[in-house]
Amino acid sequence: MVTNSDAKLQLFFNICKSASVFVRLHAYFLSKDLHKSKKICTFAPNYKISPKMKTNYEVRYASNPVDAKSYDTTRLRKDFLIERVFAANEVNMVYSMYDRMIVGGAMPVGETLLLEAIDPLKAPFFLTRREMGIFNVGGKGRVIAGDEVFELDYKEALYLGRGDREVKFESLDAKHPALFYFNSTTAHCAYPNKKVTKADAVVAHMGSLEMSNERDINKMLVNQVLPTCQLQMGMTELNTGSVWNTMPAHVHSRRMEAYFYFEVPEEQAVCHFMGEVNETRHIWMKGNQAVLSPEWSIHSAAATHNYTFIWGMGGENLDYGDQDFSKITDLK
Repeated sequence: MVTNSDAKLQLFFNICKSASVFVRLHAYFLSKDLHKSKKICTFAPNYKISPKMKTNYEVRYASNPVDAKSYDTTRLRKDFLIERVFAANEVNMVYSMYDRMIVGGAMPVGETLLLEAIDPLKAPFFLTRREMGIFNVGGKGRVIAGDEVFELDYKEALYLGRGDREVKFESLDAKHPALFYFNSTTAHCAYPNKKVTKADAVVAHMGSLEMSNERDINKMLVNQVLPTCQLQMGMTELNTGSVWNTMPAHVHSRRMEAYFYFEVPEEQAVCHFMGEVNETRHIWMKGNQAVLSPEWSIHSAAATHNYTFIWGMGGENLDYGDQDFSKITDLK
């Protein structure tokens, strides 16, 4: 028999759900007559509950390169471009079927944001079966992973291994909020959490100003720096006067990749190139936007200003050098 208290509690759950108020709520029945119970539910006491906080996610399915040849501009942008990475007091993410990588961002502004286990994961915690890499591309911030606290400054990174615990994001100054960009892939085992700075990175200086591609590739969350299951992440910084990245172009069918472009002036833009070598396509992008690159696609860009981008890969191997290059003159 459903009591009046049962109905009231169910109504409360429905209101919370319909209003998209994401609060970790633990409820339990102490008896069939809820009105006799002195303790019906408890809220998690370890973090600030924010009624303004939102978690938004989207699932994107993989495409066949033969089909992708027929995509128009709107379809290309819909399937591959991630325009809204950051929004105040929101955690936004795309669950991609390319190696099941999740690409997202968190922007805490005076609130603590919880990294929730979105429904497609079917898991109690986001990292129950996953690892993740986080880069801060904003003001100073803090990542809380279970009992561990990591402070991240601009362009500092953090690796979090698989395991059941909450992950929360905070800014140290709400007037200069942190911008946490993250990639996450599935993980078969748990490796230790580790903060990584540019001083820890394996740096490769590539290109030249004459070729408009002089840049530093900072390999930060890679197996030369720390152990991971399949995730690799790094940051490439282009020098003043250089605008091309990843040219000559390459593919690596063993791994997919995601690019996140930032340090792009507001009035400037990046032209990201994708597609097969003989069927290239392009997507115009702004700063603080990300793009998915399938295993069969090149991933390169030119811009109207120098910029920085974060690359993240997941797939069959951890061999950064496993790349199948193409001649520049073969691109079509």
